[in-house]
Amino acid sequence: MTMSSSRSAELARPIAATVGTAFVLAAVVFAAVGTGGGDITWSETARSLGAHLGLPVAPLPALVDSVVWELRAPRALLAAVAGAGLATCGVVLQAVTRNALAEPYLLGISSGASTGAVLVLVTGLGSGAVSLAGGALAGGLAAFGLVLLLLGRNAAGADRLVLTGVVVGQLFAALTSLVLLGWGDADAARGLTYWLTGSLAAARWPSVLLCTTVVGVALLALRLIASDLDAFAFGTRTAASLGVPVAAVRAVALVTTAGVTAVVVSSVGAIGFVGLIVPHAVRALVGPLHHRLLPASAVGGAVFLMLADTVARTALAPKQLPAGVVTALLGVPAFLLILHRRERQ
Repeated sequence: MTMSSSRSAELARPIAATVGTAFVLAAVVFAAVGTGGGDITWSETARSLGAHLGLPVAPLPALVDSVVWELRAPRALLAAVAGAGLATCGVVLQAVTRNALAEPYLLGISSGASTGAVLVLVTGLGSGAVSLAGGALAGGLAAFGLVLLLLGRNAAGADRLVLTGVVVGQLFAALTSLVLLGWGDADAARGLTYWLTGSLAAARWPSVLLCTTVVGVALLALRLIASDLDAFAFGTRTAASLGVPVAAVRAVALVTTAGVTAVVVSSVGAIGFVGLIVPHAVRALVGPLHHRLLPASAVGGAVFLMLADTVARTALAPKQLPAGVVTALLGVPAFLLILHRRERQ
């Protein structure tokens, strides 16, 4: 009887955690959608969402419904998906490089993706969200490839890794400015500069669909190599001796990370430090094992970026800050704290 009760409790625990997580996510999404300019009540927000989900609710004025469903809802959901993707990328990069400071923004991947996306936008090399994401992917892979080339065999060194990533990021930021000044007009340059700082103001349903698909597939792929990522903590030689196909796992991890970063950047610009703050906070709660750390970081990243974007929209209302400004204000102190702890250790 005792063993049966214990087994039932073990089975019920993950179910309860899943239900609780879903409730928290739904609550934060609703709060993000319901917060903003205009005289839209919480009741009107719920009715608009319910109507589009097929629930029998009283009709709303077309303008109110449009603001909630066409502007606020995709923005909140895109923030959730982008935050989940960036936090997951931070977990994977920290595991593969064995460096607690690794994340897409600091390693130059976001800057490279921004350059690729801007090149597509300004020169008209393609059209649509898929072409934009393809340009961002090419730029992100080029930037990260350059980082690895410059590092050689010293990818695990914290100082050199971050320094190289920052240098490469600055290089691609300069290339982005060159593209804007060389091919773009003044109005396009101003709009793209605001977007590049990490803004969700242009969020629309096609971007939400694209990001959700890519991040969802990436999470499934990374879930399959979660135990292999655990082995990287002991070094690549030890991981190989345990039967881990190191080269294949590293390739899957890095390509997946670059792909997710590219799609996110092509949709919301370069938002930094999500992949640094969230994994460290979540690791303190659920431990270092990646079968727990990956999904928990995805949830944490979704909540974090939704809250950051809500603050960005409301802190200086009616003016709006880019969400990247808020994450940077939080991320820089977190970076310095993590760096200080590493030096003490």
